[in-house]
Amino acid sequence: MTIAFFITAGLAALAFVGSGVLKVVRPSAALRASGLTWVDDFSDQTVKLIGVAEVLGGLGLILPILTGIAPWLSPIAGVALTALMIGAVVVDARHRLTIVPALALAILAVAAGILGFLIVD
Repeated sequence: MTIAFFITAGLAALAFVGSGVLKVVRPSAALRASGLTWVDDFSDQTVKLIGVAEVLGGLGLILPILTGIAPWLSPIAGVALTALMIGAVVVDARHRLTIVPALALAILAVAAGILGFLIVD
């Protein structure tokens, strides 16, 4: 069960940290040009905040269990990232964008959260 958690949480963390860093460091115009047309609905600060939430959530999936410091935070990070991705699915659907990436990350976050709850004492 622990191996399954680290595989799912590791994949999710990699995706969320990578995506979040892009949102934090790239301006909204560059994100829009790369196909993320949903950024038009949000201020630059909100897009950056979403990026920070993704980075912190991705790190929160792995670091607490890996370090043994407050390991109960890892499954909570999975739940929080799931909520974030449900919002992403709604926004993508409203903009008639493909919801597959956001839905896949939501499922991965759910799996990591469930597995995290199962392995935390």
